[in-house]
Parts: sequence; structure tokens; C-alpha cells
Amino acid sequence: MFAEWDIVSASTTGVMFLLWTAIVLAMYRLIRGPSLPDRVVALDLIAILMVGVIVIHAITTDQPVFLRAAIVVGLVAYLGTIAFAYFIEKRGRP
Repeated sequence: MFAEWDIVSASTTGVMFLLWTAIVLAMYRLIRGPSLPDRVVALDLIAILMVGVIVIHAITTDQPVFLRAAIVVGLVAYLGTIAFAYFIEKRGRP
């Protein structure tokens, strides 16, 4: 039993490290740019990576209530990306 838990604990720690590293890199792209669509994609990536962080946290703490928060964050990120894409499309036209 303990060997299985050690594998789960080690893998969730590794995944959490990789997710936070990806968030830092996406924040760099968000700040750096160079264009608005690049920043929108970076913001969407950060939101989806945060969903992953919330899910891993729910697994490690054995609290399934956090999964609802992850679903809400994912839906809001999706709607925000659609709104940004609509804005970019309308702005490009004269």
C-alpha cells in the first residue's frame, strides 16, 4: 500500500512542478507579446494550466469539491477566449 502511495505522491509532485514551470513560461509569453493574439493564447494557456493545478490539488488532498472549481475555471477560460477572439476579429475590420 505504501509503495503505491509513494508513486502517486511522487508523480503528483512532479506534475505540479511541471505545471508551475509551464505557467511561468506562459506568463513570460503573456508579458512579452509580441501581438494581442499571442497574449490571448498565453492567457488561455495559463487558465487551462491552472485547471490542471486545481485537479492535481484535488487529487492530493482527496477533496473532490475542488473539481467543481476546476470546471468553472475551464468554462470561464473558454468563454473568455471566445470573447477575445471575437474582439480581435471585429477589430481587424475597418
